[in-house]
Amino acid sequence: MKTPAVNVEFVRVLANRDVLALSFGAMIGWGWIVMTGNWIQSAGSLGAITAFVVGGAAIVLVGLTYAELAAAMPKVGGEHVYSYRALGHFPSFICTWSIVLGYMSVVSFEAVALPTVVEHLFPDYAVGHLWTVAGWEVKATWVAVGVAGSVAMMWINLIGVRTAALVQKTVTLLILVVGAMFITGSLFTGETETMKPLFNVERGVVGGIMTVMIMVPFMFVGFDVIPQAAEEIDLPFREIGRVLMFSVILAVFWYALIILGTALMLNPAALEASTLAVPDAMQGVFQSPWAGKLMVFAGIAGIITSWNAFYVGGSRAIYALARAGMLPAFLAKLHPRYRTPVNAILLKGVVSSVAPFFGRPALVWLVNAGGLGIVIAYVFVALSFLALRRQEPELERPFRVSQGGVVGIVALLFSLGMIGLYMPGSPSALMSVEWLFFGAWMGLGLVMYAWSRNRYGTGHADTEVKRELQGEAEEPG
Repeated sequence: MKTPAVNVEFVRVLANRDVLALSFGAMIGWGWIVMTGNWIQSAGSLGAITAFVVGGAAIVLVGLTYAELAAAMPKVGGEHVYSYRALGHFPSFICTWSIVLGYMSVVSFEAVALPTVVEHLFPDYAVGHLWTVAGWEVKATWVAVGVAGSVAMMWINLIGVRTAALVQKTVTLLILVVGAMFITGSLFTGETETMKPLFNVERGVVGGIMTVMIMVPFMFVGFDVIPQAAEEIDLPFREIGRVLMFSVILAVFWYALIILGTALMLNPAALEASTLAVPDAMQGVFQSPWAGKLMVFAGIAGIITSWNAFYVGGSRAIYALARAGMLPAFLAKLHPRYRTPVNAILLKGVVSSVAPFFGRPALVWLVNAGGLGIVIAYVFVALSFLALRRQEPELERPFRVSQGGVVGIVALLFSLGMIGLYMPGSPSALMSVEWLFFGAWMGLGLVMYAWSRNRYGTGHADTEVKRELQGEAEEPG
């Protein structure tokens, strides 16, 4: 049987700051600009902070399983390698194809989010009616902004991971500077009285916190991009795990402090009247409209960092599947000059460019369908973590998690619980159109998997895993 050809190899060029910006930037997209006011109204100021601290702690446990596995097996594809080694061929495909759905949903989400954000800066720019989707009118200029953004991000990722990393560091720095201005300013000028109520007693303290907590996993998606690009990271393997965990913890503090700053500046009435709470709070800190607009630009920067990171992560996951013979071989092509997975990036670019044609309703559909794919992958990673601890206790683990059995079980239970939130009967269950998205994606993947397995067999994937077993990856430095 034919096997996919690997004609070019990745190069290790990502340094410590590149990796941190890639992961942290992926986790702080546009959502905190849009949703912070809703979080505070749903759970109260302290309740919303509690939701992110507790939910973030659960994500930290999931992150620990990733950190150990990423340091032990720093190969492109991340979840694909771990799940194959621990669970086998087909579970590895389901795990990786599910996380690709999550990544694909994010890059498509950003292609819809960008023209939505531009409306806040230029309210009347959307003209040229095309059609109506779910009651929302899709305008030609609105679609053009989303498509242009997607093409630009695709081009940045095509011409090399160095370029993508430079963009990521620059834009992430902008977000951090603006965020620091906001947080420090609110601490000096805000009033603790505006934080009341601390908890939403009308909905119930626990109920309010849980309402916010179910959104936490999607807000923290992004740390898992690090394992996808492991073959391009120029760090000691132990450092890969450390940077991954630091980025998750940094994101927990980010969200908690943004909520705190907003609650200090806007009372319940102001929150109710606000459409974008964080920019309004920023305007209150500096008593000037320019400050609010600056925060909107920070939100646009968040779109770019998330968009960029998931182009990197998603294209590497698709490449890994194709290189192992689980998808058609043309998706395993690396550009001979830029060393990027060119066809996988083009595939993501095409899908991302189509998303704006569905209009703003696609935002919710993409988040929910993609979120299910992400937590399914988390289940497989936790299972792989536990299985490898039992099957290969002698495996060299440069970043070894203490109390690994407990951490793995809690991460597994948390991930399974999150899957339950998407199921019928749950208040946050997927709608029919979202199940359609999810089912169509998984069905497409299974068709390509069956075709590829028939054409290539399983031998190529076995060869890739044997490279790991034989320790062929050389540690940088």
